[in-house]
Amino acid sequence: MAQVYFHCSNARGVLVDRRGTPVSDLIEACEQAVSRVRSLIASRSLEDWRDWALHVSDEAGDEIFVVPFAFVLGKPH
Repeated sequence: MAQVYFHCSNARGVLVDRRGTPVSDLIEACEQAVSRVRSLIASRSLEDWRDWALHVSDEAGDEIFVVPFAFVLGKPH
């Protein structure tokens, strides 16, 4: 079990995850990341999420991977 942190950023700022989430493996971390991105996209907000990215880091602060919100949103039609 590892503790990972899901930080969101764009060119204007960063939303820092200070609590973290325990995950059993990298697959669960990826599933959690995509779930969090979808949750933010689905929230009632005027935010244009296309330029945001979710950064997944370990307990030491090392980045494990990044999920661009555009990857989950898909291409605009």
